[in-house]
Amino acid sequence: MDRPEDNIWMHCSSSSVRRASRQLSQLYDDIIGGIGLRGTQFSLLTQILYGNEPTQKSLAEAMVMDLSALGHTLKPLIRDGLVELVPDEKDRRAKRVRLTDVGSALQADLVEKWREAQSRFDAVLGIEKSEELRRTLAFISSAEFAQAFEKTGKTGD
Repeated sequence: MDRPEDNIWMHCSSSSVRRASRQLSQLYDDIIGGIGLRGTQFSLLTQILYGNEPTQKSLAEAMVMDLSALGHTLKPLIRDGLVELVPDEKDRRAKRVRLTDVGSALQADLVEKWREAQSRFDAVLGIEKSEELRRTLAFISSAEFAQAFEKTGKTGD
């Protein structure tokens, strides 16, 4: 006998997004893998590249991570010579994250594998649905969404 709580995860947005994220991570990692980096690390390298040597703080915000999680994720990339931390020229207390030449080359090589994964995703879901999903997820990961979410939880709203 089905009870409503048996399928509660089907009605929980957070659980659904996490399950989908784990599945996609595994599928993309299978394509990107073989070089010792996971999809999350590829995403981080790409964000560093397009962030134009972001500060650790701005990189953490862009990745929707706290600073300690970012530090943990950066450690193996630094150890392997893909990323380096350099003092900010204007504020020596702030650290900027920079790709090394090795990191830049690896990121560029991985783009082709990522494109294959992305092409498969678009083929299965359809380009229009894929684009709509990315727009929706971008909104959900925005500060605007977080603020609206918090605001709706306050009494009187």
